[in-house]
Amino acid sequence: MMAAEAGADVAISYRNRKADAEAVVAEIEASGRLGSAHAVEFTDWVAAVRLAHDAAEALGGLDVVVNNAGVWLPTPVGDWTRAALDSVLEPNLYGVLGVTRGAVDVMRAQGSGNIILVASTAGQRGEAGYSAYAMSKGALIALTKSLAPELVDDKIRVNCVAPGWVETEMSAQALHETREDEIRAAIPLGRPAQPEEIAACVLFLAADESSFVVGEVLNANGGAVLCG
Repeated sequence: MMAAEAGADVAISYRNRKADAEAVVAEIEASGRLGSAHAVEFTDWVAAVRLAHDAAEALGGLDVVVNNAGVWLPTPVGDWTRAALDSVLEPNLYGVLGVTRGAVDVMRAQGSGNIILVASTAGQRGEAGYSAYAMSKGALIALTKSLAPELVDDKIRVNCVAPGWVETEMSAQALHETREDEIRAAIPLGRPAQPEEIAACVLFLAADESSFVVGEVLNANGGAVLCG
């Protein structure tokens, strides 16, 4: 909602929670902006590529794409199978690559754009037992550094946000049941982020105020991982 409140028309994607997606679109439209929701399975390359085109058609253009879809599943090395690794890498990496490919096609055609990838501290420090997740997020950081100079002549900016622990549905069990004390002790601010705090970082990179920021990884982790 922060993007809509800042004056943007917003397209969102969802996997199977249609009612929730429609509720978000209703909030966007209640704020006076255009909204649209698109059902996408990010393990489907064609669907991931098409998403950017569908969003551009619904909104009349595509100024900013935020790649924020993903899963967090354990993959201890003793349990590695191709299927287990693909269950994480397909949505987290190949899904993002597909959306990005579609976005670049649209943005090149219109002459400008802004792509923001959402990585993680796991991609910077690793994460024991969750190696596939950490690999996928580390790959997004490398992708940022690779695409930013490649696309600058197309007037497409590419940047990345790397959050630490965030209060979301995905992390709720670890934050409040199994690892709460351990997690809080590792964060100098003493708490996980609220989703709005990460959204504010994304909004900064989406805004004209960050027009000279290219290929950057914006760390938002409460001081837990200090990377320049």
